[in-house]
Amino acid sequence: MQLSELKQQGHVWHLNQAPRPEQALCPTGFAELDVLLGGGWPCQQVIELRTAFGIGEFRLLLPHLQQQSSRNKLQVYINAPAQLHAPFLRSQGLPLWQQLEVRAKEQDALWAAEQCLKSGSCSTVLLWQQSLNIARLKRLQLAAAEGQAELFLLRPSEPSQLSLPVGLSLALSPAPQGLQVRVLKRRGGWPGAQQLVNFSQRWPRLVQPALSPQKEQLTAPAALAI
Repeated sequence: MQLSELKQQGHVWHLNQAPRPEQALCPTGFAELDVLLGGGWPCQQVIELRTAFGIGEFRLLLPHLQQQSSRNKLQVYINAPAQLHAPFLRSQGLPLWQQLEVRAKEQDALWAAEQCLKSGSCSTVLLWQQSLNIARLKRLQLAAAEGQAELFLLRPSEPSQLSLPVGLSLALSPAPQGLQVRVLKRRGGWPGAQQLVNFSQRWPRLVQPALSPQKEQLTAPAALAI
């Protein structure tokens, strides 16, 4: 039997055509990022962001936090690299009573994240964490599913960091008009795909106008931190 006949009969698929279980997705708030991720953030899972700090990574998550605020649950920030700025959060439509900042030692931070996730009282947890083993990651994944919450795990972008078995892992890098997002790992998709997420519509004063390639090489990226 020819390969073409097997394909017609549904016995052979290309990888991107193979049937797979439906996965609940949460829109990211950026159309171009939704396309890159096949529809949005995977709901109730651990999502890894490999990033330097202060390049706009928090703003990338703001639309998700805004959407989740309608659930009237806590949004938790564990060991953020800078103190939360209440006036900024309020200006972005985030109810302050939902925002909870936690400071803890590294191992205690993992315990705190697990408790927040499985409590059912939190919609989203952001955890800034240097090191994490696979056993602890699995506990966090189970807790996210149990409590119906997302965990965004923000880790340094150094290549020496252990690769974790997460459903979605992204590498972020600064760009004059926003963030360059590259897929390191995505369940049901190929790694290596990348996309510029443009911040100019949401925060026009924080981005630089598009320049010619020659000028762009000579210009430092705009500050996109909180």
